[in-house]
Amino acid sequence: MLSYTLRRLLGAIPTLFVVVTVTFFLMRLAPGGPFDQEQPLPAEIEANLEAAYGLDQPLAVQYGRYLRGLLRGDFGPSFKYRDFTVTELIGQGLPVSLTLGLCALALAIGIGIPLGVLAALRRNTLSDRLIIAIAVMGIAVPGFVVAPLLALVFGIYLGWLPVAGWEPGSIRTLILPVVALALPAIAYVTRLMRGSMLEVLSSNHVRAARARGLSERAVVTRHALKSALVPVASYLGPAAAAVLTGSLVIETIFSLPGMGRYLVQGALNRDYTLVMGMVIVYATLTLVFNLIVDLLYGWLNPRVRHD
Repeated sequence: MLSYTLRRLLGAIPTLFVVVTVTFFLMRLAPGGPFDQEQPLPAEIEANLEAAYGLDQPLAVQYGRYLRGLLRGDFGPSFKYRDFTVTELIGQGLPVSLTLGLCALALAIGIGIPLGVLAALRRNTLSDRLIIAIAVMGIAVPGFVVAPLLALVFGIYLGWLPVAGWEPGSIRTLILPVVALALPAIAYVTRLMRGSMLEVLSSNHVRAARARGLSERAVVTRHALKSALVPVASYLGPAAAAVLTGSLVIETIFSLPGMGRYLVQGALNRDYTLVMGMVIVYATLTLVFNLIVDLLYGWLNPRVRHD
């Protein structure tokens, strides 16, 4: 297992290199620049700014300088937030995004798995059809529609929860964005868990457990649940990536100072270094989450041997 983990970590280096390279050149080739404004700057001032940030150099030179700084852990200065470096902005936004994403993922697992098990155990009943209908709605309705509706109902009409802002340590500011971000993941986990549980319940080892006279609860918890979790574990890697990228919209809607909001603002302002830093962090987190899920998959399915 250790050798597999080390191989995966080493294999992530070329992937990150490709991500850095593609993002760097796409940002430079996109129309506009970091110093474009509604009222253009005088040519002399714009030339001085480009020289100060090294943007007057050829692209190959800029790329080499960026890679050298990246190897030292330096993401460079932000072109728009000029009192901050990109590393400082990541330090401010990463805890917010991680808190939001991990809470949404935990909520999806905590609600989706029991709902899927319940739907499988009550197959073709009213509760099963109701759960599936709700899950389909959760998949069909996108987050940028659900989030304003939640804010409108629970924040403005009922006045129960704040609709914007962030207070460290306050659960009230987390509830609406976490729910809006978790709803699609809950729907996917529910459907996956239902289908997997139905398949496992009809397998031979579950039938043998029932034949030995075990109660239905013991059959489900001891013999069926772990095997049924394997497809759900396979989905958690893409789910973690979807939650992280989905937070871009949710953080903007609820005015949360997370990485997603910085990434959106950086892309709009052509803040090259800020976008690069955020993309690298997102790519790294996605690779780490997928590695964790692969290790979890090996634990759930003993037949899988990574080494």
